[in-house]
Amino acid sequence: MRHNKKFNHLSRTASHRSAMLANMAISLIMHKRINTTVAKAKALRKYVEPLINRSKQDTTANRRLVFSYLQNKYAITELFQVISEKVADRPGGYTRIIKTGFRQGDAAATCFIELVDFDENMLKTQKKTRRTRRSKKSTGAEAPVAEQPVAEQPAEAPVEAPAEEAPAAETAE
Repeated sequence: MRHNKKFNHLSRTASHRSAMLANMAISLIMHKRINTTVAKAKALRKYVEPLINRSKQDTTANRRLVFSYLQNKYAITELFQVISEKVADRPGGYTRIIKTGFRQGDAAATCFIELVDFDENMLKTQKKTRRTRRSKKSTGAEAPVAEQPVAEQPAEAPVEAPAEEAPAAETAE
């Protein structure tokens, strides 16, 4: 039984697993997106997100600690200079896993894992389609404000106002 065994060993020895995760983390930091299996991506997320969180504070201690995991000075430079600036205001969730189907040879579930703040296409679509309930309520609150001046006008004006507004509405369409 697997009681109290919290992480996926990925059918590897401890040294092989740590080396593989370090190499995948370096590739993710340098390329911002990599293709892999779902199991490896989930293991990589647990490995790389604490390192990205450390990079928010650029201290010598944090650089040395992250270097002990990655052992690549170019990846450390990229992480502390470029990535840490983009994720500075994000409280967590620096990576995204998107499933892409199954591999032809062994039918393994594949996906790509990417850094959230570096996918320009997803950032553009999120800004266009994102709505909240508050924004819908605010548009509903604007309509009664527009009706109040019409109700305050004398009794003769409301009779003339719909006749004037109807042609304006038709031309607007």
